Amino acid sequence: MSNPETPRFANNLRVVFIAPVSRVVDELSPLLNQHLPQTQVSLLRSYPDRDQVAELLSAKSPTLCLLDTTADANRAFTLLGSLVKAGPNLSVVALLGSNDPDFILRCLRQGAADFMLQPFTGEQLQSTLSKMARLQPSANGDEKIAKTYCFIPAKGACGASTIACNFAYQWKRLGAKKILLADLDPLTGIVSFLLKIKSSYSFIDVLLRSGELDADLWKSVTTTSNGVDVLLAPETMAEGVNEFTDPTPIIEFARHNYDVAIADAASAYGEWNLALARLCDEVLLVTTNELPALQAAQRALSYLDANRIGRWKIRLVVNRYDREVGLNKDVIGQALHTDVYHLIPSDTESVQRALMDGRPIPAGSTFGRSMLALTDRLSGRDEPMKKNSSLTGLLSLFTRTSS
Repeated sequence: MSNPETPRFANNLRVVFIAPVSRVVDELSPLLNQHLPQTQVSLLRSYPDRDQVAELLSAKSPTLCLLDTTADANRAFTLLGSLVKAGPNLSVVALLGSNDPDFILRCLRQGAADFMLQPFTGEQLQSTLSKMARLQPSANGDEKIAKTYCFIPAKGACGASTIACNFAYQWKRLGAKKILLADLDPLTGIVSFLLKIKSSYSFIDVLLRSGELDADLWKSVTTTSNGVDVLLAPETMAEGVNEFTDPTPIIEFARHNYDVAIADAASAYGEWNLALARLCDEVLLVTTNELPALQAAQRALSYLDANRIGRWKIRLVVNRYDREVGLNKDVIGQALHTDVYHLIPSDTESVQRALMDGRPIPAGSTFGRSMLALTDRLSGRDEPMKKNSSLTGLLSLFTRTSS
């Protein structure tokens, strides 16, 4: 299925395909011709060294690099870092031979924008191109592209909805002017209860009228709470609610009309929730450090793995953390084979007092300070700026491929 973003993105796309392995070239080249028929792809059949990287970027000014890591993982990993440092406007996609969560995470931390796994498919490529399109600025430079976050509880009562609500409020402090909080739990959504707000409409109305969705309609179905636009779940069981499996109209409208969008999901399971996890930029899996919740987190991670939701985009958040009760941070990481991204200490009094009033949890509380730290980290406020460099030449290293 074509994506309307991809043609717009492809108009300004310049692709470099670095692939020493013939099989990778043979698999991916036909897909590039199919999905990017008007785009010329420069094929490099060997890994350039550090000096040649600068020449490569100067000669081709690429916006997208497809980097084969199957020939030599260590060299490709080093090259990835060099490409990212030398080309701040370059999106690098790592091409992987297997689903190795540790290597995927290393590549993403090194600066890869996305990854693809063998055997390569048109669906994978389309998903990658759609993501790159969302990351690219529009031609006139004034289109909003929101960062999207999906909060998923490992099991009920882990506090994911409470965290999602307060995470949304934190973005006002970072200067976001338009923030969306969407309760996309069709059966047990509780955001309206947590925030003490009501609406005659829900996200079901958005899906039913997605063909006529515009700013006026959107305004009529959302409610404002403390400067955040809130799209609520249905108050009562809606007929046919289980038939909805695609939240794309909601997420895509939010991308182009907000600075940041937060989706509160019911769980990791089912087509609806999997679609949310695929569409959003970051997935925050919320658990506690109690054994039943950690077992549920392990099952959720396995389910997401089985459905090709990469570990690289999943952030494990441990809520109500108390080192005196349950497992400690290191043991949790070892047990779940993933890093603990953030700990939110137990702060029952502050949380309950705020929930009774339907207001944000105070920033000066233990919970509030932890939410400040989580938002700062996810916003990338402390990430160093990448430096650019430019040289000339390197044309002799390329084989040109075009449709």
